[in-house]
Amino acid sequence: MALIDSHCHLDFARLGNVEQILAQANAVGVTQFVVPSVDKNNWREVLRLARQYQPIHAALGVHPYFLAADNQLPQLAQLATNQRENIVAIGEVGLDGAISAPLTQQLDVLLPQLKLASDLNLPLICHAHKAYDPLLKQLRRHNVGAGGVVHGFSGSLVQATEFIKLGFKLGVGGVITYPRAKKTRQVIATIGLEHLVLETDAPDMPICGQQGQINTPSNLVYIATTLAELIEQPIEVVIQKTSENSRYLFDL
Repeated sequence: MALIDSHCHLDFARLGNVEQILAQANAVGVTQFVVPSVDKNNWREVLRLARQYQPIHAALGVHPYFLAADNQLPQLAQLATNQRENIVAIGEVGLDGAISAPLTQQLDVLLPQLKLASDLNLPLICHAHKAYDPLLKQLRRHNVGAGGVVHGFSGSLVQATEFIKLGFKLGVGGVITYPRAKKTRQVIATIGLEHLVLETDAPDMPICGQQGQINTPSNLVYIATTLAELIEQPIEVVIQKTSENSRYLFDL
């Protein structure tokens, strides 16, 4: 059965040769890849990768880490509309409580992207580091009918439940491979598989034992194996259900 990496940045130069990365991933059963963009500087590159490599699926958005004086949101809306059939989500978008940009500035960039996702009936790929409650508040106010995924989820069970109520999946990544991440492991183990998708966030968020190394989509196998152990289910069940979730969410 085929694994789907629902969040990896294959356009980042640190990863190296894309064809080699895809070949290594395919060798261990990772066969599809959702690649979110982060700002105006890589929208075209992410689209190019998706055109060149059939297993790659593009998303367009502006990440809160990459806010600029001109985020070109009108250009994003035009590009996403023109490329509607070639993208699977709006993202990576969201809020971050650990960066210097004030929340008001982040909201000025997030809200037009929520509207864009709604207008195009596309799911969102959401970043919410230390900002789960503010993001929930905005998602409740601005309905996004196609739902989305909360990338790298490490919040509480209450927060997880609230995102699920809004039609969102939770992205499960390398954090669960760290035994010290007890809270996140417990929350993820409590949530039903029908609400989870797997991701690596390559080249970032390395798995336990690979700290300081470049993360790759091949490591999705270790994440899936850890999840299977946490919920005491066969690995085949984890792969089948999480891949079904990604295919349904992103219409792959």
